[in-house]
Amino acid sequence: MLDKVLIANRGEIALRVLRACRDMGIRTVAVHSEADRDLLHVRLADESVCIGPADSQQSYLNIPAIISAAEVTNAAGIHPGYGFLSENADFAERVESSGFVFIGPRAQNIREMGDKVAARKVATDTGIPCVPGSDGALPESVDECRGLAREVGYPVMIKASAGGGGRGMRVVEEEDALEEALNLTRAEAEAAFGNGEVYLEKFLERPRHVEFQILADTHGNAIHVGERDCSVQRRHQKVLEESPAPGITQQQRQQLGERLAEACQQMNYRGLGTFEFLYQDGEFYFIEMNTRIQVEHPVTEMVTGIDLVRHQLLVAQGEPLSIQQSEMQMRGHAVECRINAEDPETFLPQPGLVEHFHSPGGPGVRMDTHLYTGYRVPPHYDSMIGKVIAHARDRTVALRRMNRALTELVVDGIRTNVPLHQELLNDEEFQAGGVNIHWLERRAKSEPE
Repeated sequence: MLDKVLIANRGEIALRVLRACRDMGIRTVAVHSEADRDLLHVRLADESVCIGPADSQQSYLNIPAIISAAEVTNAAGIHPGYGFLSENADFAERVESSGFVFIGPRAQNIREMGDKVAARKVATDTGIPCVPGSDGALPESVDECRGLAREVGYPVMIKASAGGGGRGMRVVEEEDALEEALNLTRAEAEAAFGNGEVYLEKFLERPRHVEFQILADTHGNAIHVGERDCSVQRRHQKVLEESPAPGITQQQRQQLGERLAEACQQMNYRGLGTFEFLYQDGEFYFIEMNTRIQVEHPVTEMVTGIDLVRHQLLVAQGEPLSIQQSEMQMRGHAVECRINAEDPETFLPQPGLVEHFHSPGGPGVRMDTHLYTGYRVPPHYDSMIGKVIAHARDRTVALRRMNRALTELVVDGIRTNVPLHQELLNDEEFQAGGVNIHWLERRAKSEPE
């Protein structure tokens, strides 16, 4: 049993994990950098250990320091949250070889699904629909690549096998631009990920981003927990998410969801996982799998009533799923706005002192954040400082409720992207539902200077 869990992360997700542990009677250890001594979860944890300076390479990405912290505090398990080491197979292996429980998938699954070429093969082998493209990494021969691109049909996208976060991808509109795109993407992939392998996919011109949440245990059970629409993006980074995805039918949800659950059983998958798809003209095309808790997990929790972090912990303890697929129901609609400490027009980070903070409330409103009055947002990490989630009986009411919640949110002393979210919520195209992944950037380009 997990009697003590070390939380190898920071910010709102660290606090989210701490709360789930507290609800289950599990003691907590917070590790933190020198810049994060005043984080809320550090103050609330049963124990805390400083693991290095502000630079994440020397703290939150420092595997020996995290393992040492677990050893000196006698932690039973380590929860990686999202980002940092959450999808690092070497970290997962090191955690378990050191005698701790890694609260996440097996290292083999992380490694397999972290490589986009390998993940695509797994998807194909298990019957998951994929975007038309190369069967594996592209050959060195430019002529062979040209032949593949012609077969798939332009425009195509060159993507890094080890890519993520919107890096290592390039759209090629015509054959004359292919060779340069290959060279640039390979160089970028090698520099960013230490792996210069790239592959090729058909570029879909107006897709939506729809992802399915999966939960699996160590006893061969797996279920899907519905889908989320994450199409409102900027530079391949999600801005706003919702569940269920507008326009997705129960039949589509059931058919694809059950196929994904079966795939997890075939993969011997453990814990939470998210299959991400491009969706266009009624068809789903697999793009990648995230082997961790997602930033946007609260919208799924709100519409299903399932505490996903709690189930992560239960699965890590070796317990079988307590939910059967037939019991999973989606009720109402939920929307999440990512709140960033950034200028809403230039998107430049805005670290600094939070002079006053007030969280929104009322029926159907949740805010996951580590902010408090007097907290100083550091300049060293991602600019996301929280998430506002609104749930209601239908999408229209959920959007109104979110609008109301954003007017109640107060973060004085620093600028945030709340005005951008308010604009989006009141946009007629967004209100109609089903915008594609290019909508936000095209909308920004069409606005007058």
